[in-house]
Amino acid sequence: MDFRWFLVGNCLAILSSLATPEQAKAIMDLIEERWDDLIGEMPLKIVFPALEGHDWQIVTGSDPKNTRWSYHNGGSWPVLIWLLTAASIKTYRPQIAKRAIELVEQRLCKDGWPEYYDGKTGRLIGKQARKHQTWSCAGYLVAKMMIENPANLLMISLDEDKKTVKPRLPRCHSW
Repeated sequence: MDFRWFLVGNCLAILSSLATPEQAKAIMDLIEERWDDLIGEMPLKIVFPALEGHDWQIVTGSDPKNTRWSYHNGGSWPVLIWLLTAASIKTYRPQIAKRAIELVEQRLCKDGWPEYYDGKTGRLIGKQARKHQTWSCAGYLVAKMMIENPANLLMISLDEDKKTVKPRLPRCHSW
């Protein structure tokens, strides 16, 4: 089982209310406490820490694109800024998103809207990154729209459904 930090899963757990309020707070606390590891110089690290050696060979199939701190192995993906922004707003911590958006605004346009960044701190444009990526631009624009009007969060956030009926079929013993 892979117990590394996965940004997308954690933010989606907050947005979908799969994370309890306490868990959501703990996730956001972790982001603030481990900012350099999880965010770096260019938001946002897709996974932390990066794999290397034997683990890298097994998990990635020795894919050269996924070397340590690159692409899906610890690369920084600016498109994910909207997810962090939404989770920050939902947990009443917009300052986290604002800090990340400031980093994006310093570089993303100047760097040509690349797909991802390499390096432990996300300071290098990805070795195989494509520039002029619409999703990088869209992630930034959605983040800005949510910060400027937090009510926009309602388009993508789900509250916990307290009326959900428990399944009628018992869980199979083989699971």
